[in-house]
Amino acid sequence: MNLPSNAELASILNITLENADLTERLRIVAAHEGRAVFTTSLGIEDQVITAAIGLARLPIDVSTLETGRLFKETVDLIAETEERFGIAIQRFTPRQDDVDAYTAKFGLNGFYESVEARHACCHVRKLVPLAEALVDARFWVTGLRRGQSGNRATTPFAEYDAERDLIKINPLADWSIEAINAYVDAESVPTNPLHARGYPSIGCEPCTRAIKPGEPERAGRWWWENDEKRECGLHVPEATASAIPTPA
Repeated sequence: MNLPSNAELASILNITLENADLTERLRIVAAHEGRAVFTTSLGIEDQVITAAIGLARLPIDVSTLETGRLFKETVDLIAETEERFGIAIQRFTPRQDDVDAYTAKFGLNGFYESVEARHACCHVRKLVPLAEALVDARFWVTGLRRGQSGNRATTPFAEYDAERDLIKINPLADWSIEAINAYVDAESVPTNPLHARGYPSIGCEPCTRAIKPGEPERAGRWWWENDEKRECGLHVPEATASAIPTPA
């Protein structure tokens, strides 16, 4: 019997996952042949997914991109989360040679000076470690929600990532922030204290600010740029996010 391709299976799963709850969505993915990897930023959505994986003891690897520029609160939450759910979160860090090359070309904080420099930093600190985290993975689980930004308003439950040739699973695609908060309260999920200080979306410390009342959830990410749909390349093709090469 011919097994479906990743693109075909993504289309099937996008329909199958719609009427399942969070744990069942993850269980369905874990039951398929192929390694499943969840990459967590330790934000509130990702903490909910980590909780579901840990509480149900699902065979899904949990990884994080420890960029070297994270908030202390985020780094501290890694160990707390591991202890709470009895799981190991694998850390993936940028290559020092890449960081040194970036700094030599743009300066340590050159990302404030141009979109080119900012995308180059994201490439070194996030995209290269992500590629390492996803080696041999068939499924990539993320915490994307439709309500996070206009750019994510049509997020499916499952989609084919042609750039990486894997199936991207977004089990919280249809969840509201109210549902997220209710799950956190019900399961005593540890969360980043920065959320209570006005940071609904948390990335690297130099690139994240608290949002103002009425602003979209991701307005505090790379706030100095004008593009309303700014992304780092993790969840859109890198060529779309930026057409620049890696720093030489």
